[in-house]
Amino acid sequence: MDLSNHSYRKIIDHLRDGLYIVDRERKVVYWNQAAEQISGFKAGEVVGGRCSDNILCHVDEKGANLCLKNCPLAATLDSGVPHEAELYLHHKDGHRVSVAVHVTPLTDEQDKVIGAVEIFSDISSKSVNELKLKELEKIAMLDRLTQLANRHYLERELEACLEEKRRYRIPFGVLFVDIDDFKQVNDRYGHEAGDRVLQFVAGTLGSNSRPFDLYGRWGGEEFVGIVRNVTLADLKHLGDRLRTLVGQSFIQAGEKKVQVTISVGATMVTETDSCRVLLHRADLLMYRSKTAGKNRLTVG
Repeated sequence: MDLSNHSYRKIIDHLRDGLYIVDRERKVVYWNQAAEQISGFKAGEVVGGRCSDNILCHVDEKGANLCLKNCPLAATLDSGVPHEAELYLHHKDGHRVSVAVHVTPLTDEQDKVIGAVEIFSDISSKSVNELKLKELEKIAMLDRLTQLANRHYLERELEACLEEKRRYRIPFGVLFVDIDDFKQVNDRYGHEAGDRVLQFVAGTLGSNSRPFDLYGRWGGEEFVGIVRNVTLADLKHLGDRLRTLVGQSFIQAGEKKVQVTISVGATMVTETDSCRVLLHRADLLMYRSKTAGKNRLTVG
């Protein structure tokens, strides 16, 4: 069977995984449809540019910019050896998406490396989050702007978790999140940019959560995460990872890159907690992060 170039392109464009091809200079020469869907960037916005030019901007869970160091694509171009990694790409809407990548070298007839192919798969529990979204829409407990749970749903879920704790002793923690200096974003860039910042922070929280956890908008620029079946150390690690990912995310407002940080309070439920007491404690811990200099997490 002899397949034409058109046939190969059609097959590649219908893959579920994102795929792109770069030359020796890491300039993008091909970008398939799944890459558009996962990243939000259309082929016309990407092809011809370098993959590190405000496009994917890969980071690891510590927030290190892999485009500057330890890039699996660059490693394959240098060594001619395939590389794999799990990392976080920058979505066009601003949030971070967890992906698994596999990079393979492209060689000429003399086995000289002339480019590379990167395949990346969304591993951010997207299908689970879509099911959550449908459920929330049905019961009118969705925050319209951020597409996360609203305050009423969070309160209901917290009561359910407290009952689980009393009956089955299942531990859970709460993350209370506030965007630092959010008023300055609105004042400097306008409310439309402010809304987009709220959306990318929400997107980062939601797309990097576990399937059985819940994140919602508490009000204004405040968010609450309900994290089931964790230890305090687990909760701190998760909260710090989310804080780092938000800090490494951004949106474009005209020619300006808009970045924000978050302050987080993290606490585990106790035997005597009510919903009000638990949230108040998490809120106070968040304010301790604010007074300690912002862009940090406080546990207690």
